[in-house]
Order: sequence, then structure tokens, then C-alpha cells
Amino acid sequence: MNKLTQRLAQKRAGLEKLLLFGTLVILLGLVNWQIYQKEQHLAHGVKVYLELAPVDPRSLMQGDYMALRFKIASDIRTALMPQTNTESIDGAATEQQPSRLSNHDGFVIVTLDAQHLAHFHGIVSDASAYQTLAPNQQKLQYRVRDGQIKFATNAFFFQEGHAKLYEAAHYGEFRVNSNGEPLLTAMYDADLKKLEYRAEGGEQESNN
Repeated sequence: MNKLTQRLAQKRAGLEKLLLFGTLVILLGLVNWQIYQKEQHLAHGVKVYLELAPVDPRSLMQGDYMALRFKIASDIRTALMPQTNTESIDGAATEQQPSRLSNHDGFVIVTLDAQHLAHFHGIVSDASAYQTLAPNQQKLQYRVRDGQIKFATNAFFFQEGHAKLYEAAHYGEFRVNSNGEPLLTAMYDADLKKLEYRAEGGEQESNN
């Protein structure tokens, strides 16, 4: 009986090790696949520049990141929340907007100029609504969360102590894949010069 119990325990231990090993292999495979997808996204995604909009100065820089808001978000908000005419007590017509956007994902169609700067064209609730786009157009996914319109992220992270360099940020560079998913890659100044830190020369702006 003891020998049978020992054999069962050994088999159970062997199965547990095999299960653990298989789980690790699957996890490593998923991580590597995500890395590969991100590399492909960066290598083959369409370059799109979104112009920054002013943010609350208190949240602009927080040590190792800057808060982001893009001007095109205002165009999206206006399209999603059209102004409605209401009548005041004195009979005069006034315009009023709903106070808050509901959480959802959607797509904005942008027109790209020669420098790949994005200009608002229109919004759609489903990417399939635009099967064909003009050669200079691109669909771009956005998300509404807690009333805020976001593109991939609402913050750009950098090494602590480099905040001064990014005070000149004017555009965010995204790489957009065929599904319209944006990936923020870098920040650029008003002249479309990439903002990056170069250790040997200090904080410098350089062309991409």
C-alpha cells in the first residue's frame, strides 16, 4: 500500500511539474508574440502626427511623464455631442451641450497632409463603415473613458529629470496599424523635430 501511495505521489508530482512547465512555455510564447506584434506595428504602421492641445499646467509634468491631450479630440467631442438649441426664460435661443460623453470605442477618419499631420475628417462607430479610404486618409481608433477622449494613452513617459526637454512638445507621433490601432512612439516640436535625449551632448532636439 505504501509503495502504491508513493507511486501515485510521484506521478502527481511529475504531472504538476509538467503542467508548470507547459504553463511557462505558453506564457513565454504569449509574451514573445506580443513583442513581435509591437515590432511589426512599429515597423509597418502608418506614421501619423497629432497636434497637442493645452492641458492643465499642474498635470503637464509629473516627474517622469507628461499628460497628453490632442486637438483632434475637440473635433471628435463636437461631432459626438452636437450643440442643441434651447430657449431661455426671456425667449432667446441659446446653445447647450450634454455634459459628458459615455464610455465607448470608435474610429475617427483623418486626412494626412504631405507631412503626415492629421486633420479631422469625420467619425464612425465601426471601422468596417469605411471599407475604402482615399490615399491620404487613415482610420484611427479612439477611446472614451470617464468623459475623456484618448488615443492609445493619455501620457508620455520619459526618464526622470528630462522634463525640460519635452516642454517644447507640439506633436505626438503615432504608428497606426491596419486595424486603426495607434501606438505612440515619440514627441516632436513645432518644426517636426524629434525630441530626444542624447547622453553625450545633453538634451537635444534632432531630426527623426
